[in-house]
Amino acid sequence: MAGRVENADGTTTLWRPVGPQELRLVADSGWREWPPRLPDQPIFYPVLNEAYATQIAREWNIPASGVGHVTRFRVETAFARRYTTQRAGGGHILELWIPAEDVAALNEHLVGTIELIGTYTG
Repeated sequence: MAGRVENADGTTTLWRPVGPQELRLVADSGWREWPPRLPDQPIFYPVLNEAYATQIAREWNIPASGVGHVTRFRVETAFARRYTTQRAGGGHILELWIPAEDVAALNEHLVGTIELIGTYTG
């Protein structure tokens, strides 16, 4: 599917930029699940490439909280294909829009753990 990193083992690699609060919740889960969305967060937005995740961490998370983190995780490709790729801007700005009520199902289809791959500060 366009822009996606679909691996030969039946998984899809996704990235998510997070601030310190969300990272703490992920760590508290043993790096095995995403926390439920808050009432003002109707959609969970993983992104399809590391460059875009890093851009968001630097441009949004740092101004909001002084630090931005980039995480990487794998999900079963059959599950990821339920959601269409959304282009949120230029060429590399690609996301999946997963409704908040589907985050628990996403967690059930994670393969391995969520990894912290980058931390950025102002």
